[in-house]
Amino acid sequence: MLQIIQDLKNGNTILEEIPAPLVRKGTVLIKTHRSLVSLGTEKMLVEFGKGNIISKARQQPEKVKQVLDKIKTEGLFPTLEAVFNKLDEPMPLGYCNAGEVIAVGEGVSGFAVGDRVASNGHHAEIVCIPQNLVVKIPDNVSYEDASFTVIGAIGLQGIRLVNPSMGETVVVIGLGLIGLITAELLLMNGCEVVGFDFDNKKVDIAREKGIKAFNAAQVDPVKTVESLTADIGADAVIITASTKSNDVISQAAQMSRKRGRIVLVGVIGLDIKRADFYKKELSFQVSCSYGPGRYDEEYEQKGIDYPIGFVRWTEKRNFETVLSAISKQQLKVNPLITERIALPDYRVIYDNMGGGSIASILEYPVTSACVSPVVAVKSYGQKPSSGIIGIIGAGNFTKMTVMPALKKAGAHYKYISSAGGLTAKALAKKYNFEYSTTDYREILKDSEVDLVMITTRHNLHASMVNESLKAGKNVFVEKPLAITKNELEEIINTFKTLPQPLSVTVGFNRRFSPFVQKAKKLIGDAPVNMIATVNAGFIPPEVWVQDLLVGGGRIIGEACHFIDMMIFMAGSKVKAVVMSALGKNPAGNTDNAIITLQFENGSQGVINYFSNGNKAYAKERVEVYSQGRILIVDNFRKLTGFGFSGFSSMSGTLDKGHKAQFAQLIDSVKSGGAVLIPFEELVNTTRASFAALESLQKGSWIKVDTTI
Repeated sequence: MLQIIQDLKNGNTILEEIPAPLVRKGTVLIKTHRSLVSLGTEKMLVEFGKGNIISKARQQPEKVKQVLDKIKTEGLFPTLEAVFNKLDEPMPLGYCNAGEVIAVGEGVSGFAVGDRVASNGHHAEIVCIPQNLVVKIPDNVSYEDASFTVIGAIGLQGIRLVNPSMGETVVVIGLGLIGLITAELLLMNGCEVVGFDFDNKKVDIAREKGIKAFNAAQVDPVKTVESLTADIGADAVIITASTKSNDVISQAAQMSRKRGRIVLVGVIGLDIKRADFYKKELSFQVSCSYGPGRYDEEYEQKGIDYPIGFVRWTEKRNFETVLSAISKQQLKVNPLITERIALPDYRVIYDNMGGGSIASILEYPVTSACVSPVVAVKSYGQKPSSGIIGIIGAGNFTKMTVMPALKKAGAHYKYISSAGGLTAKALAKKYNFEYSTTDYREILKDSEVDLVMITTRHNLHASMVNESLKAGKNVFVEKPLAITKNELEEIINTFKTLPQPLSVTVGFNRRFSPFVQKAKKLIGDAPVNMIATVNAGFIPPEVWVQDLLVGGGRIIGEACHFIDMMIFMAGSKVKAVVMSALGKNPAGNTDNAIITLQFENGSQGVINYFSNGNKAYAKERVEVYSQGRILIVDNFRKLTGFGFSGFSSMSGTLDKGHKAQFAQLIDSVKSGGAVLIPFEELVNTTRASFAALESLQKGSWIKVDTTI
């Protein structure tokens, strides 16, 4: 299928062929008939992409600070590599879609194949959208008019926050598409509406709709509002403009009455003068997109609705309200359409985004779109007889860590899969995969694939490992191996019953770091005391890693790295675990914890896993004590020894062991060599992480089964 994307690295807007998405649980699959180009938002993205690296940095000062912090802890070159990899990410354009349902996912109610619907889908022939972001189109509303649903909801949410009453004077600053819709919806509410813009064409359209509109370059907006309100001022101001200037917020304050309300829907300079707001006790609020539910994963991705008695107007209910207004001819959007362009001719719009268009409609082919989940990328005349890889997951870890390491290891990659298809296609092009796909089972069915690499969200790991093993594939899975005991036992049972020897490798890369490898050689097999201090950094609770059902929490999902590293360093399995956590009643997904490990050979380890530290300090520090000697691994950039004859230190660039692990993995699969990490140790690490959480609940030591 075809989709419009923005290349943030060089600024090109591209119509890309990508694999069609598959319908997923809680979603509907939609064949697009029309989509609306949001000229304001999309113009910003296009212009951002066209800017050089300095221009991009100036537009994102908060990102620059993150980059500087990363340089301090990880070094210049790894940071620059991460920055340029980030810019390689394609940006899907569009969020105003209207089309026809072609598939309904598990758990979805209220939709059927053939329904006409509007959604926040991208400019793509096929989109897969969560049910709370999809609404049915009334029979008397065309696909073309329905494509205004989402952008109309943005304006409506601004009005909801202003909470106008009949007879109030409300000013709309910026009469672009959202501004014109906002102004017309305010008229429906019985308001006196005043509008300002610098474009005479937009001013004329507003006047035709009954709005008192003015060219802001030809009048003084503040004095005009004072004149229209008998020097009282506006009851409310909604800002839908897009400008870097701070003048707009100042004017909005000056034209407001005492205790007036100002709501920002657009993007403007926000250097607010206290005096403008202080004397009048003005309120100021920034509107969040379509309404309540936006950016809430529980609502948008999991389909959990807010009770209508407590949240009357969610984003979906705002969608429905806009469609109802269009259906009743209270909101007339058709006169706002400037041009109708067939999808293949998309450049007519994107090459002329400053040309004064109000609303541009993309028209999609009437014939059925290609719904193949696989797209061919590159063909090879000759391929190796072994070591052929398929990758499931095309997120940040795959892009920034796995692929650079695999490239250096000389791997041959045949497939890469992602649920949406876009990220997989981008990586497929960059690294010369044969195919990109949205259906990972295509990888499992291909007899040429020797190794399946799984880098998805954690809750998918165990089931995909099982499927891959049953399909006769060697498996690499990014940590953790599983997030529940039942999942782990299923993997163990599958592994035991395999008809032929296959390898399972987990991304416990720390043991492969040259600093850890050197430390192990220096220490030998004597029992050791170990301390690992992890300055993990704060991750908001709403991020999926913190969700015990999706990410398993950071102890299972991340601290497992250091359990495995200690198993390697001790040369022994964990036999008992106890964990305490910060606070009087720590949650099960705590990420401020102290884990103490006892090993079968008498070694012991302590993992200080903290998220409440400071980014300026090193992320990871490992100390090993044995027989009057001490080793310190400092952030995987330096190893220092005390009490060793002939060794004092080694240093180098940041190396957490990814390159060595992947190089050894590819070599092992090609040659049928030994497994990288014994399966028993993978199981032991996973069980120890589960035992840590159980210990927190019970407040006692938990024994760890060391057999399989």
